Amino acid sequence: MRLLPVAFVFALSGLSPLFAQSTTASTPVPPVPSNVAELATVVVSGVQPGPGLWKVSKGNHVMWVLGTMSPLPQNMQWQSRELEQVISQSQQVLLSPSVTMKADVGFLGKMFLLPSAYGARKNDDGETLQQVLPPPVYARWQVLKQKYIGNNRGIERWRPIFAAQELYKKAIQANGLSKTGGIQASINALAARYGVRETSTDYQVVIEHPGAAIKAFKNSAPHDTTCFIRTLDSIEQDMPAMKVRANAWARGDLQALRELPDSERRDACVSAVASAGFARTLGLDDVPARLQATWLAAARAALGSNAQTFAMLPMSELLKPGGYLAALQADGYRVESPEDLDADPASAESAEAPASAGTSPR
Repeated sequence: MRLLPVAFVFALSGLSPLFAQSTTASTPVPPVPSNVAELATVVVSGVQPGPGLWKVSKGNHVMWVLGTMSPLPQNMQWQSRELEQVISQSQQVLLSPSVTMKADVGFLGKMFLLPSAYGARKNDDGETLQQVLPPPVYARWQVLKQKYIGNNRGIERWRPIFAAQELYKKAIQANGLSKTGGIQASINALAARYGVRETSTDYQVVIEHPGAAIKAFKNSAPHDTTCFIRTLDSIEQDMPAMKVRANAWARGDLQALRELPDSERRDACVSAVASAGFARTLGLDDVPARLQATWLAAARAALGSNAQTFAMLPMSELLKPGGYLAALQADGYRVESPEDLDADPASAESAEAPASAGTSPR
């Protein structure tokens, strides 16, 4: 049974489907490039094509990879002919890598666990955010809380990391953005329509003693002030760039995405969780490597057995040197970006697959 009520699962699930290497150094948010600044104030809506697909191939086997991102435009209607053609001709869909936690506690166990889980969300000894945060940080929180959350007194007793996630969720919604943009739902619908099997690439953490895990969380809570401050920074300074990134994904503008690296918010929050004592006990101290190994194992198996596969990876992994696809390239697979395919019509026209698998979508 997936134990979503556990407090630290809330923290992880709100951060990122893929854990990046964490940094905590204070770095200014990069300015919005002038060539895309005009998109910063208005989030696109209506039908959008989304980005092109990466191609991984060897012999008669090909995998098409979509780069995902969060947040995305709230009112975007994603319509990709390329994607539908690829999924309709694929034998398997590999879902985006993420961390899941499971615990076999049964119904009664879950009922008894809930109060402890929600208790772990609060500060020790009933302390408030005003008591645990530096005064200048709390003053910034008050301004943003009033703007995006309103008069919610209960949240004042939450641990900073959980309060930060709630503030971020409300802020992106207020700015016309959403966590997923409905991308996963669209892919699920296409896979169901064409009868294509979906395969999880999650790194699964099994919690054998969830009650003890919650106790360990309370006794070794995340050092989450950095996460809190980075979230405030992101909302105050990075919101225009978030909109530009979201618009660039929707329009398929990879150049703009390359010029606008994501903020440090997720890295700082992931670091707060992963560096806590309880995280090491649960096997969460080396998540990036474990996630990559899990996804690569699934990708290699799919490439070995399928004529055509569709997969998803965070856009950050596709754009940075040494990402997941670099490991496949080292295995001898040919990796081509959407720009490569546009520049090489011959490669784009051939999916290097038998006729039964269909032709290339590009």
